[in-house]
Amino acid sequence: MKFALVNNIKSEAVKGVIGLCPSCNSELIAKCGNKMLHHWSHKRVSNCDPWWENEGEWHRNWKNHYPIDWQERLFIDAITNEKHIADVITSNQLVIEFQNSPISQEERNSREKFYKNMVWVVNGSNRKRDYKRFLKASKGFLPGESRSVYNVRDTEDFFPMEWLNSTVPVVLDFNENNKLSIPQNDNLYCLMPFKTRRDYIITVIPRDVFINYTINGQWSSRVKSFSERIELQNTIQNLYVSNFNSVSNVQSKDPKYFTDMKRGKFKVRKRW
Repeated sequence: MKFALVNNIKSEAVKGVIGLCPSCNSELIAKCGNKMLHHWSHKRVSNCDPWWENEGEWHRNWKNHYPIDWQERLFIDAITNEKHIADVITSNQLVIEFQNSPISQEERNSREKFYKNMVWVVNGSNRKRDYKRFLKASKGFLPGESRSVYNVRDTEDFFPMEWLNSTVPVVLDFNENNKLSIPQNDNLYCLMPFKTRRDYIITVIPRDVFINYTINGQWSSRVKSFSERIELQNTIQNLYVSNFNSVSNVQSKDPKYFTDMKRGKFKVRKRW
């Protein structure tokens, strides 16, 4: 982990210093070698937080976009007292989890259920072919409600399978530490947890916009507003389909009636 408590102050690893874990209160030792990022490690083998993973440069760089007070905050369930250290918890209680390594569906579901108001940021560069597959598939994306929103089918062909049924937004970062020399290298791709009647929804978000929205508190309200608009559209479309099917059924039973498709009305057939 990046921080430990040293004299009750949140501190980064310094060689020779002993700290305390903010979760289990056990001793941490500073690891300050040349091969890995400086970090704290439990002095003894510990199962303090089974959700914790070793951090690399990508993970640490994302954390550094946010105030230190927001990083590695302890989240405690008020009912069960279960506790975990979240990567970032903003002042608006939005949890941001940066996921670099593979994760099981069971653990992903557990984290989403535990944190509830959260967003994933996933390193999409771990599998070399994923970005090429995504870029190729993006040519067939259907226009959505705005210029940066797309309706998408067959997502299993290009989107990592383990994230398709997430109940919270999943943001893919294909440009690990600016390694990709591509025009879109500052864009993130967010799979929304809600769908149209047929399609998944992917939004293209500039990196700085995503960071600003999560810092200033707009992210959660925008996602909620977007979800409500999609829900309303789905309701209207379902009503239209239901009414159309009802009219079609009546028409098939009684040849005196027909559907005027131009006006969207059910009319009596005139006799000549």
